[in-house]
Amino acid sequence: MCVIFFYVNSNPTPGGYKLILASNRDEYFARDTQDAAKWANAEHVYGGIDLEPGREGGTWLAIGGHGGVFKIGALLNLTGEPKPRNAVATHHNIMHFNYDNNKADTTGNNTPTDNKPLPLLNNENFLLGRGMIVSNFVSSTDNCNIKTYNAELLADCTKYSAFNFVSIEIGDSKRPAAITLLSNSPPSLEHFVDGKCYGFGNSLDAVPFQKVIHGRQRFQNIVENFNKKLSNVPLENAQNLQNELVTNLKNLLKCKQKFWPDAELKRRAPNWGEHLSALNVNVPLADYGSRTHTVILIDEHNKMHFYEETMAGLNPEGEWRQTHIEKQFFQKS
Repeated sequence: MCVIFFYVNSNPTPGGYKLILASNRDEYFARDTQDAAKWANAEHVYGGIDLEPGREGGTWLAIGGHGGVFKIGALLNLTGEPKPRNAVATHHNIMHFNYDNNKADTTGNNTPTDNKPLPLLNNENFLLGRGMIVSNFVSSTDNCNIKTYNAELLADCTKYSAFNFVSIEIGDSKRPAAITLLSNSPPSLEHFVDGKCYGFGNSLDAVPFQKVIHGRQRFQNIVENFNKKLSNVPLENAQNLQNELVTNLKNLLKCKQKFWPDAELKRRAPNWGEHLSALNVNVPLADYGSRTHTVILIDEHNKMHFYEETMAGLNPEGEWRQTHIEKQFFQKS
C-alpha cells in the first residue's frame, strides 16, 4: 500500500514550483531499505532503494534530472489483485543502476563504483520486481522518454504483479509536462494535463479509495493556499512559505484519520481494510504501515528539495531519520 499526491506546472509563476509532491510508502517495517540519497551508479537520480533479497535496486519513488528533463516515477501496489499467470522473468529485462552496498549519501559526494550486476533468481515463473519499473525509468539517459517507456511497459506489463505506475516528465517550460498512470490489471494507460492536483493509491483511478479522495482535496487546498499566499508576499519571504508548505504536506501524510467504511477498500482488502483506510497506515499485528514520508519540490530554477522521514527501527512511535537533499540541476530554460 502507498499513496501519492502531486501538482505539476512546467511554467510556474515567480517563486512557484514545477513539482509539489507528497507520498507515503507503506511496507513491512522489517523490510531492508536504503534511505533517500544520490544513487551510486546513476548520479543524476535521487531516491530510496529497496534492499530486499531478490528485489535489490528497485524503488517505490525516485527522481532523475538529466539533459534539461526531470523524470519522476512512483510505484503503487494494486491491492487484492491475483498474480498474473505464466509470468516469466528474464535476466535482460532487469537493470541494476543504483545498488551499492557501501556508498550512498545525501551530500552528493559519493563516487561511483564498478559494481557488477546483482544475481537474479533463476526461476521461469518468478515475477519481475516491480521496483525496477521506476528505477529503469528515472535512470535512463538515452532516447527513452516517457512515451516510449510506457509503450514498451504496457506491452510487457503482465510479467509483474498488479501495479499502478505514475510517471512524470518535466522538460522545456514552453511545453506542458507529461503525466501518465499505467496499470496492468487490466492493462491501461491514462494521460493527465499539468496545472492540476492529482492523487493515486492502491486501486484503479476510476474507483479511488476514500482516503485518496479526501487526501487529494486536502492536498489541493494546501497547494492553492500556497499559491495564493505566494502572490501576496515579497519573493524574499518565499523561504518561510516553503517551510510552511513542507510542514503542511508532512502533516497530510501523517494523518491517522480512518476514512471508513470504504466499499472499494473493503472489497480489495476484507481483512485489513479498516487499518488501511487512513493516509498514515498502521497495522500493529502485522508490523506494517507508513514507514516513509516523502515530500519533493522542484522550483522554477530547477532546484530540488527532497525531504524524507523514515522509521529507524520497527516501532512507528520510536525514532525517525530525517533527510533533506538540496540539488541544483540545470539552469532555467
